[in-house]
Amino acid sequence: MHTPSVHLSSTARPAGQTPVISARGLTKRYGDFEAVRGIDFEVPPGEAFGLLGPNGAGKSTTMRMIGGVSQRTAGELRIMGLDPETHGPEVRARLGVVPQQDNLDEELTVRDNLMVYGRYFGLPRSYLRPKAQQLLEFAQLTEKADAQVEGLSGGMKRRLVIARSLVNEPQVLLLDEPTTGLDPQARHILWDRLFRLKEQGTTLILTTHYMDEAEQLCDRLIVVDQGQIMAEGSPAQLIREHSSREVVELRFGTERNAQVAAELEALRGSERLPASLVDRVEPLPDRVLLYTPSGEDVLTAVSALGHHPITSLVRRSSLEDVFLTLTGRSLID
Repeated sequence: MHTPSVHLSSTARPAGQTPVISARGLTKRYGDFEAVRGIDFEVPPGEAFGLLGPNGAGKSTTMRMIGGVSQRTAGELRIMGLDPETHGPEVRARLGVVPQQDNLDEELTVRDNLMVYGRYFGLPRSYLRPKAQQLLEFAQLTEKADAQVEGLSGGMKRRLVIARSLVNEPQVLLLDEPTTGLDPQARHILWDRLFRLKEQGTTLILTTHYMDEAEQLCDRLIVVDQGQIMAEGSPAQLIREHSSREVVELRFGTERNAQVAAELEALRGSERLPASLVDRVEPLPDRVLLYTPSGEDVLTAVSALGHHPITSLVRRSSLEDVFLTLTGRSLID
């Protein structure tokens, strides 16, 4: 498996080191619709880089341009120093791709899926036989090597797709929503496999709708909405910049949530509810969110105002709070 000697977990890189991916003014239009609107980003070697955003934000379009299967409309894009439009085969030979939907050959065995896929890269059987065994061990599928794929669980199929993507020892692994539809145990097993790849120096580029997954896996990420970058940084940086230290969730009942939220917003900044205590009040249909540096102090203040919630929760601010602050809470199909 490819094991570069350099592993970076931040945006900094040694002087003169070429980024694995570099985009400048990257744009993609479909007729009058601009799916990606002139975005800029770089990914250094060995980093786990995330693209977050609601449906239709331009994430998958960007991934397809990186993968060399969709031509850009404008801007510059370099993958390992190469333009994927003029050096498509060379770029794809050094990429691994984990698509959103499993596209395994279900009539073949687990091992044969690896062998056949390797042949697409022109790899000899003498290389593929030991490589397939190595990947089966990596994916914890050794005992299923001779089983047909159609009988595997969803988690096993997902691990096989990842194993298959590594058959050509890629420098960059593209993962489009790698754990969608999996149960928590299967997700954690996959996270462990991806951690191991990152430790070995493989650069990971992933999209996900699971904010906890992005926090766990990504060294750095961009939040994209309507084809533009809304924010960029490490998960911790984004939480510091776009949210508070803690969030208080209060439930007063469907009939009272909006009323209490309006009263708290009206009082925010007053002596009874100082702005230093509550950064923001956000009403939701089922609860009221208060963004604060001190959740327990907020609970005390709200109680002193005569508001007694049915349930209350103090939690640390998360990447999901950042995501929803930047992109909104309305449902996008």
